[in-house]
Amino acid sequence: MSGKNPANVAAGLKGVLARDNVSDEAKLNAEHRLEEMGVDIGDGISESKDHDHARQKYDDGKNENNVIGGHKANLKNPNTSEESKEHSREYLEEAEIN
Repeated sequence: MSGKNPANVAAGLKGVLARDNVSDEAKLNAEHRLEEMGVDIGDGISESKDHDHARQKYDDGKNENNVIGGHKANLKNPNTSEESKEHSREYLEEAEIN
């Protein structure tokens, strides 16, 4: 990881765990790398049903306006799953964003 920001690397690896269209092998590799970095992944992001807990995992250290913009973009992206769009809708509802 020379020259790379560890927080950004961890965020990318957590993103791998959250995606439905990533192979089990890739998710396992991401989990191992996160463990090596000392990052606690708990029960795994993709398995979390507690949206407040999942929201906190995604948002630690991120600019709220960027997070909101990402969720709005997700709703318009034809390549994202309905489950992902539903998560974004719930996030925006919780944040009281239209």
